[in-house]
Amino acid sequence: MKRPLNILLTVLLLLAGLGFGIYVSVRGQLTARSVVTVRGVIGSEKEDFFRDPEVIAALLKRQFRVEYQKAGSREIAGRDLSGLDFAFPAGVPAADALKKRVKPQQTYDVFYTPVVVASFQPVVKILEVNGLAKLNGAYGPLDTPLPAQYGTLNMPALLKVMAAGTRWNALKGSAAYPSSRSVLVGTTDVRKSNSAAMYLALVSSVLNGGQVAQASSLGALMPQVAPLFLRQGYQESSSAGPFEDYQALGAGKTPLVNIYESQFLAAAREKTLPQGAVLLYPQPGIFTKHVLIPLTPAGARLGEVLTNDPELQRLAARSGYRTRDAALFLSQVKAAGVSVPASLLDTADLPSQEVMEAMIGNIEAQYPK
Repeated sequence: MKRPLNILLTVLLLLAGLGFGIYVSVRGQLTARSVVTVRGVIGSEKEDFFRDPEVIAALLKRQFRVEYQKAGSREIAGRDLSGLDFAFPAGVPAADALKKRVKPQQTYDVFYTPVVVASFQPVVKILEVNGLAKLNGAYGPLDTPLPAQYGTLNMPALLKVMAAGTRWNALKGSAAYPSSRSVLVGTTDVRKSNSAAMYLALVSSVLNGGQVAQASSLGALMPQVAPLFLRQGYQESSSAGPFEDYQALGAGKTPLVNIYESQFLAAAREKTLPQGAVLLYPQPGIFTKHVLIPLTPAGARLGEVLTNDPELQRLAARSGYRTRDAALFLSQVKAAGVSVPASLLDTADLPSQEVMEAMIGNIEAQYPK
């Protein structure tokens, strides 16, 4: 009697094992089929976020696999979007231009970041001696890769120096940086990139007496504004390029470079900042929103998840982006070893889209053909 019972038990165990194997296989196939591949185009400044292994894993847990192309944010607004599920530029002007084209039912303000200026301690010391900047604390040793403090940049005073064509070696205390280069803030190509467009909006407001630029004021403004871009020479089409130069080539190439705060904070977390790096906040400052524009229902679901999922918002804050939860952002920044202002109180507003386009068109017309 024992032998038939043993045989029966063996058969039952084999059947149970086979059934479990089939269950695991089918479940795996169903899970694989349920992951949606979502394709889009993003501003290059967000590539580090989307290639972060933890972001990739978090998106997979929510059944998303994201494939992306990179482009300058203003370039995204005018490019062919066929076959894509979403567009994710930086800045309201690019997002508004896209909304007019594709007419989405809803858009998603996923996160935002201030436009800032990256520099180096010797350069900031010269600016401070000349009343153009102020470090929020003591200068640290130049051999440390992380800045202990941030600083502020006096934009009205700096713009006067730049308008006069002043060179670095003509400033007081310039021995630490005796360059014959003109004092300018380096930007991306304003025709293609949002970070340069945000800088344009900021300087136009400062030069307009702190008032948002209007169509009626452009005749007087543009002769002052346009040279700040035209005198720079070659400019990259997206914000990743100038920041890479800042990290690799130092003050000799980029003593002052216009970037996003998120880029600097992400580099601080990854410990890839150059020695003596300093983060300067223009006063007044300006914010840029990162707005996801869905082109398909899958793109809309991705926008919803990125905006509202707590884990993805935490990972966005870790990547240097400000979210609706200010405490979350500050805790992530502190973990990266960087000090930043909790909020920016003195900020400029954006001109209307029509005025922005008119200013950019004015500068574009003056570029060499």
